[in-house]
Amino acid sequence: MLKSMTAFGRAVGAGGGKSFVCEIRSVNNRYFDCSVRLPRAYGFLEEKVIGFLRSGGVSRGKLEVSIAVEVTDSVGAVVEPDLAYAEAYLAALKKLRDRFALTDDISVMTVAQNRDLFIVTKPEEEFDRDWEALLPVLGEAFARYNAAREREGANLRADLIAKRERLAAMTDRIAALSEGNIAAYREKLEARLRQTLEGLDLQFDSNRILTECALFADKVAVDEELVRLKSHFDAFDEAMKGDGPVGRRLDFLLQEMNREVNTIGSKSNDAAIAALVVDAKCELEKIREQIQNLE
Repeated sequence: MLKSMTAFGRAVGAGGGKSFVCEIRSVNNRYFDCSVRLPRAYGFLEEKVIGFLRSGGVSRGKLEVSIAVEVTDSVGAVVEPDLAYAEAYLAALKKLRDRFALTDDISVMTVAQNRDLFIVTKPEEEFDRDWEALLPVLGEAFARYNAAREREGANLRADLIAKRERLAAMTDRIAALSEGNIAAYREKLEARLRQTLEGLDLQFDSNRILTECALFADKVAVDEELVRLKSHFDAFDEAMKGDGPVGRRLDFLLQEMNREVNTIGSKSNDAAIAALVVDAKCELEKIREQIQNLE
């Protein structure tokens, strides 16, 4: 199943004397890039959270994970103020007060709202309990996040298939026009020669016309490009059926398709084919934009 790199998931839960609010959001990115925002006292959970997301199958995207923690039972924890940080924090508050003439409402309770002012020391076993308490909430948020990725992935798949079918129809039309182009060239060449030789006691060489047509056909033939395009379409269809990340593979296939379409455009001297090439390139650009959203 195709998955989008743009999604959001949120969950709220409690356990182990704490309540958690977990949010996961992501946008497009070439690689896996994950940042986790946690209260300073719970920074040790960051690597576990990233590992959990990787094990859940997330391989690309820029992810932002935000986890808020509220302690409802502090059994086993020792809380001490970070005096150095508090001194710098209070100095910054006073500087703001003096610079902007703000009301001085600095008090113990207002300062204490900054949780980073406190250092929480816990027994070793408390770290494991914190992770076990967070895991169900993180798992629920991830399930919702993943469901959103799959829903968007299904929408992208339907859109990409429709665009690929339109592109295939254009190439079929190009193939038909290309065949008729050679026959039309021969008829035009013969008509021009007959008109030129009209009234003259001369015969034109039909073999020479065949030779000229063969040279023209070789110059404008796009059979090889069309065959390679068909091969790329088949590979595209196969990739769309896959379960794993396919964004990079589809992006590569799209580059190859674009190369073949450009070659067809450079070979063509037919206005109808040239117009179809422009339409095909526009369709390829639309596909490219959509593929950027796929994992």
